[in-house]
Amino acid sequence: MPGEASPKPEAPGAKECTSPDLNADCVVEVRGLMKFFDIRMGLAGLWAKAPMQVKAVDDVSFFIRKGEIVGLVGETGCGKTTVGRLILRLDNPTGGTVMFEGVDIASLKTRAVKKFRKRAQMIFQDPYASLNPRMTVTQIVSEPLLNYGEGKDPEQVAVKVAKALNDAGLRPIEQYIERFPHELSGGERQRVSVARALVMDPKFIVADEPVSMLDVSIRAGVMNLMLGLREKYGIAYLFITHDISVARYMCDRIAIMYLGKIMEFASSEIIVGSPKHPYTRALLKAVPIADPTRERATLPIKGEIPSPIDRPSGCVFRTRCPFMYEDCANIVPELFEPGPDHQVACIRVQRKEI
Repeated sequence: MPGEASPKPEAPGAKECTSPDLNADCVVEVRGLMKFFDIRMGLAGLWAKAPMQVKAVDDVSFFIRKGEIVGLVGETGCGKTTVGRLILRLDNPTGGTVMFEGVDIASLKTRAVKKFRKRAQMIFQDPYASLNPRMTVTQIVSEPLLNYGEGKDPEQVAVKVAKALNDAGLRPIEQYIERFPHELSGGERQRVSVARALVMDPKFIVADEPVSMLDVSIRAGVMNLMLGLREKYGIAYLFITHDISVARYMCDRIAIMYLGKIMEFASSEIIVGSPKHPYTRALLKAVPIADPTRERATLPIKGEIPSPIDRPSGCVFRTRCPFMYEDCANIVPELFEPGPDHQVACIRVQRKEI
């Protein structure tokens, strides 16, 4: 990781978001968010009295301040991307609320949703799939302006596109405006995706694995770009990743997710320096060390991730936890605070048994 880079600036504003009323520093607050998908499988599913459900997101709560970067970290299928889609109302939640600048986005009608999406954008994971190969860079970046009725003046559109490309680090812009995606490298494509999000002057961006498809050699450039935009414009991010080392570099606070639930939530320094939950410890043990002679202790995780259709009773992590005991199968752990600004969902940690 680019550890030699200058430290990321502190998020502006240090006031806590409070429920039910948000203060001026809060951009997003998620409360008890849930998303269940009904499925029917085979003949048994057709005759089932109640549809089976995938509990993709189950009782997730957190907030994001102005200019803050909050990370969602976990294995594939844990519900990270679904949380991002729910916040942008690309999917409708089964339960809970998502407050954006004090307004519940689930209550918004069509016109209000369009206004909301001018202020909240998304950077997708795969720059090879998220850009239309038939469109030039100018057409791709200007498309949001046209969709939201802000592209009536061609000169104004050209100015906004040029500014977005410049902010995304695509300079000189004359070399890029007429090029197609296949003429760009992976890093340049992702910068075009960043420019497409920036052209609407958003206050909040969901970044869904924005560097996972990029070569290691160019990841640092894209991450530093996003950190610079946060410092320049005060943009808040929800940064979704499976790589806890990337989250450590990028994020002010990190939420560790497993099977739709938050296992641990704290500042990046606490998560990396003094993790409490066994799952968080295991994720940190899995991070490669750039020293072949150094030995490190292991915290083994047993077995495979359970099916989200038939999740374990009690703690969802218990079937893989090396510290599991009888009570873990009967008690659903709630998030508690072992210290300031630190939340953990583990009954054994709460009882100080590990």
